[in-house]
Formats: sequence, C-alpha cells, structure tokens
Amino acid sequence: MADTFSTEVIDVDTGSTETVHDLTAACTAFLRAAARGRDGLLNVFVPHATAGIAVIETGAGSDDDLLAVLRDLLPADDRWQHRHGSRGHGRDHVLPALVPPHATLPVIGGRLELGTWQSVVLVDTNRDNHHRNVRLSFLG
Repeated sequence: MADTFSTEVIDVDTGSTETVHDLTAACTAFLRAAARGRDGLLNVFVPHATAGIAVIETGAGSDDDLLAVLRDLLPADDRWQHRHGSRGHGRDHVLPALVPPHATLPVIGGRLELGTWQSVVLVDTNRDNHHRNVRLSFLG
C-alpha cells in the first residue's frame, strides 16, 4: 500500500478572525511528490470540531460571501447550548454540519482536477483556535 497511499499533515495559522484559507497550492505541492503523475483521489481532512473544507471560487468575493452567509445562519450570540470559549462559540461546533470537515477530489495524471475558478479552502469561524492541522491523503 505504500506505493498507492501517501499522507501528510500541514499546519495552518488561521489568525483571530473568521477566515477562508486557500489550500490549493499546498494540495498541488503535496500531489507533486505523492502522486508522481498517477491518477487517484486526494482527500483533504481537517481533524477539528470547528472547521470545514470547501471547494469554492476565491478572490472574487465568494470567500467573503461564504463567511457572511455563515454569520447569518450561525450568529455569534448566546443562543447556543455549547457555551465554552468566546461569545457564540457554540456556532463553531455546528459549522461542520454545513461545511464538512473533508473533501475528496479527483487527481488525473498527478494533477488536481478542479474547475477553472475552483479552489480548495479551509473554512474556520473559530476565533479561539488559531492553529489548524489539515491532513492531505493521496490514494492512487
């Protein structure tokens, strides 16, 4: 299985504000070494209870729009049963139900097959945890 499966954990500092962090370059760099021109699947997984992985357009406002929608759907107020951390932190624990903690994407000829405007992103609304790990795994 060593020839067909490779995995690596990357560290991401998301800062103290809600963020959409682009992982596409890190995925591309990982696949260069792991896929070595082969077809397969890339799984991107964030092992945190308060973050998710999405495939969206970035840089044209969609990332800000996503955060705005999440603020509307999951307000940072006192309605949440889960109450540790900063005000409204309970909403961060609901986020992975809307933005799952993983994505599995096709790799063709060692390259990530995304649409023209698509990027792989880490979505993090948790202002209490600035350090995230993201596991990249190639199966091919």
